[in-house]
Amino acid sequence: MARFHHVGVPSKVRRDGETYLEGGKVHITDPGRHPYGFEYLRFERGSPLPKELQTMPHVAFMVESVEAALEGEKVVLPPLDATPELRVAFIMKDGVLIEVMQRR
Repeated sequence: MARFHHVGVPSKVRRDGETYLEGGKVHITDPGRHPYGFEYLRFERGSPLPKELQTMPHVAFMVESVEAALEGEKVVLPPLDATPELRVAFIMKDGVLIEVMQRR
């Protein structure tokens, strides 16, 4: 079962408390610190992440298994270890960008 986690919003505005993810060339905020669960993503030029992530908002869900959540779906970004504790992937479903997240 998937549980809602946050809404990701691409942004060009620098925000307090950003964390830099070097591999993705992206600065992100903690959705747990936003009253509505928004995660802002500010991409650097040359980010290797798919254009969909850089231009479209996404909805994120915590799942039991990232791999199971990808079965039969259009994968935009295959599974990767975002942090030592978190595995993520992105899919496109009915025109909506969705992040699936799994805690280790």
